[in-house]
Amino acid sequence: MGIWHVFYADWQMECCGKPFSVGEEVSWPLLLKGSGEVLGGGDWDDRLAKVVGEVADVRGVRVLHEDTGLTVALHEHTVDVVAPEDLGEERPGGRIRLVGLLTVETHGDQWPEVTGRVRDIQILTQEYAEPVPGSGTWEPVPGERSLRPVDTCPKWFKDTGPDSRGRRGVEAGVLVTLEVPTD
Repeated sequence: MGIWHVFYADWQMECCGKPFSVGEEVSWPLLLKGSGEVLGGGDWDDRLAKVVGEVADVRGVRVLHEDTGLTVALHEHTVDVVAPEDLGEERPGGRIRLVGLLTVETHGDQWPEVTGRVRDIQILTQEYAEPVPGSGTWEPVPGERSLRPVDTCPKWFKDTGPDSRGRRGVEAGVLVTLEVPTD
C-alpha cells in the first residue's frame, strides 16, 4: 500500500469534478508535474512524490507504473504531439525514478485511473500578487500558501479579493492524502 499526496486544482473540480469526503474511495487520472509548474512553485518538498517503476505507453500516453501500484502520466498529451525534446529520456520498458507533484488531470488524454481511499483533505489557499498595481493580472506568490483541514472537498472555491497590500488569497484546490493499494 502506498500513501500519496495529490493536488486537485480548483478549476478541475469546478469544471468536471465530483466532491468527495474522507474515507471514500475515488478513481482519478494522475499526472506527475514538476514542483515549479504548480502555483508558482515554492515549498512543496514535504508533498512531493518519489516514484520508481517501469515506463509504458498506454493509448499513446507515456505513463509510469510505480512499484507500489500507482500509475501516473508523465506528460499531458500523447507522445505523437509532444515535442521529442520534451519527452525526456523515459522510454517504454525502462525503469526510472522521478520526483514531482501528483495532480488530478481530467482534461488531458485518456489515462489510466488510480483508485484509492481518501485519508485526508486540506483546502490549499494560495497567495496571489498583482505584479503591476492596477493591471488586473494576478500571479501566485511562490511558497505563500496555507492548508486548512476539511472533511469534504467543496465543489466551488473562494477568492478573498484584493487586500490593502495588493494581495489576495485564493482557495486554489485541495491537497489530498490518498491510500492506494498495492497491485
